[in-house]
Parts: sequence; C-alpha cells; structure tokens
Amino acid sequence: MGILNVTPDSFSDGGRYAGIDAAVDRAAQLVEQGAAIVDVGGESTRPGAAAVDAVIEIERVAPVIERIVRRFDVAVSVDTRKPQVMAAAIAAGACIINDVYALRAPGARQMAAATGVGVCLMHMQGEPRTMQVDPVYDDVVAAVASFLDAQRRACVAAGIDPQALVLDPGIGFGKSLAHNLRLLRELPTLAALGAPLLVGVSRKSMIGRLLGRDVGERLYGGLGLAALAVGKGAKIIRTHDVAPTLDAIRMVGAVMQGADQ
Repeated sequence: MGILNVTPDSFSDGGRYAGIDAAVDRAAQLVEQGAAIVDVGGESTRPGAAAVDAVIEIERVAPVIERIVRRFDVAVSVDTRKPQVMAAAIAAGACIINDVYALRAPGARQMAAATGVGVCLMHMQGEPRTMQVDPVYDDVVAAVASFLDAQRRACVAAGIDPQALVLDPGIGFGKSLAHNLRLLRELPTLAALGAPLLVGVSRKSMIGRLLGRDVGERLYGGLGLAALAVGKGAKIIRTHDVAPTLDAIRMVGAVMQGADQ
C-alpha cells in the first residue's frame, strides 16, 4: 500500500502532493514502483494534527481519486474517519476505506456495508491531537487485540462481509516506543484474530528515537520493520517507499515460501 498524502501538514511529506497534478504524478510513481493499493488521505493524523472539515477533505481527495482510477489499474483506498468523506471517495472510485477510527463514527459501518467496499480497522488510543500524551495500557497486546476483535465483530453484525475486513494495530497511534516494539514482536497474536493484518511503520518516530534519524533518514529502519512484520504475519505493508519495501518483503516471502530457484 503506497501512501499518498494530499495534505499540507502530514509529518513526512506534507504539502508535496497537495495539488491534483502533483498527487496524480506521485500516484504514477507509486504504481510504477509496484504498489497494489494507493492510499489517499486528505487529513493528517500525525500527533498534534488539527482536524479538517469534511468539505475540505472531500475537495482534497475526491478529484485525485477520480483521476487515479481513470488512469491506473490499481486499487485506491481512502484514509479517512468521516462517513461523508468515505461516501464521496467511494463515489469517486475508491474501493477500500482505511479508517484510523475503525468505523466508529455514527453511520460509518452502515455506509460501508451498503457499498460493499473493503475496510481496514485500526486501533488508536485517544485522538490524533492528544494520542501521544503519555499513553498507558495494562497490557498493550491484549488491549489492541480485544479492541480489533470487538470492532471486527461489530462490523460483521452491521452487514460488512468478514472477508472485506483488514486489521491494523496502529503502530505509533497512542503508543509509546515500548508499546510499539511489543506489538511488532507479538504480531502473531493479532494475526490469530482471523483477519489479514496491515502494518504501517514507514518513517515513523519510533525509528527516529531508536536510531537518531530525521524523517528523511528512516528508510533502512523502516525496511527492517517491514520485513519483520511480514515474517510475523502481516499481509499488507503501508509505506511511503514502495520500491525498496517491495524488494525487502519479496525476499522475506521467498524465504518463507521456500523458493529456491
């Protein structure tokens, strides 16, 4: 899953692809590099990010999604937590909802069920503006597993096809460095919930904290975490850096599948 932020304030590439032409050109790069999904987001969810009105978010994402779908043979997901934006993005051609709020907004589950799209449910403690202010868990793995399982069940009860659901532990969303490391170490526990796992670690602050790297210097750390995640059961990797990440996970896949030719 290649990340396409059409925002002015995302932590890694805010403002670079805010224009429609620049965003579509970036989508072309992601597809050329091997992305199976292009994830379009119009509201930053970095720690401390300000909320964006749904109308503005729609104005950012819908034209970009329309042009990507017309031009490329690639699945498009919309990274949003607002049902209005989800509906507009689906009308524009998106086939997946990637929701950091796990479809908990009023009407979100019903809308997703009615449209039949794929859904990624993510765990987040708190809200983006405050989620990194001293996050606390008795047991982070148990808490994340319980939350994701409950949301998956609620979605199925609302009429969403179980086969359409993907789960994301939300690395960096209301978690300390220790929480993130433990979640990655124990991904098999989350994979045992029965839905495919999506993991996003690209350029995240945990890499900076461990390696002392600025945002633009976190590629190699992210590749290590992506390879680890695949080895522990992740099925989708969300990344800014598609080509090198794909190389890394293909090598892991070759080893795991026993390819020797």
